[in-house]
Amino acid sequence: MLVSPCGINCDNCPFYKSGCEGCKNLKGKVFWSADFTGNGICPMYDCSVNNKNISNCGKCKDLPCDLYYNTKDPDISEEQHQKSILKRVSVLKEFNLR
Repeated sequence: MLVSPCGINCDNCPFYKSGCEGCKNLKGKVFWSADFTGNGICPMYDCSVNNKNISNCGKCKDLPCDLYYNTKDPDISEEQHQKSILKRVSVLKEFNLR
């Protein structure tokens, strides 16, 4: 299972292997980040891997933080966003137990 630093299971992502090779493989420079960030790097990847030097947000004491709540896909509802956060936190907790 390939899990992004924010907790997305890449194997379940419709973009994985069809436009995206996964955050870890792309060092956070996923296809959508250039349009939404100044440096072209996913803000959650940048925070965890580049700034805090941890492999994923699940290893951070602040999970889920404001960055999780403020980084929202504009194509989904607020309810979907909240469910996504809960799912990603769950994936990270399970993943880090291995």
